[in-house]
Amino acid sequence: MKKFAILILAATACSSITVSYDYDKTADFNKYKTYAYTEETSKLPVGDLDRSRLMSAVDAELAARGLTKSNNPDALVDLQVKAKERTEATATNTGGLYGGRYGYGGGFSTTNIDYNTYVDGTLFVNLIDKASEKLVWQGRGTKTIDEHASPEKKEKNIATAVKMIFTKYPVLAKK
Repeated sequence: MKKFAILILAATACSSITVSYDYDKTADFNKYKTYAYTEETSKLPVGDLDRSRLMSAVDAELAARGLTKSNNPDALVDLQVKAKERTEATATNTGGLYGGRYGYGGGFSTTNIDYNTYVDGTLFVNLIDKASEKLVWQGRGTKTIDEHASPEKKEKNIATAVKMIFTKYPVLAKK
């Protein structure tokens, strides 16, 4: 698969982000006051700049919900990324029938097929209860990636995607 690492959710095209979530209904999310990232997150297969952007966006959303980073956390945050390359084909016909004074006649027609290849990137944000080592919440966001976005656009898109993912977190952001 392409090194989607540099691009995942960072550089998104015109499509909107699709967000979904799941969580443990028995978990008390108000008890989570501190967090740390998993070791796997530090090895996330994305470029260093995008990894930093992702973690900064998650830090901001967790801080808005009253959580702080800690060396002795209540919860662990695990980030995962996946990419799927897709191809769309669009066929257009030209020529064919023509009309005239004496009726319709047939002619040659041409079919052109245009192929459009793009990558859908998905970001998973997992919150794990450190004491029980169980997953208690997972937010997911999927969007088509724009491989040519500027660094500023990447940063903005990552922050927006993470914010949208966290709209499904059980504890509301504090104003």
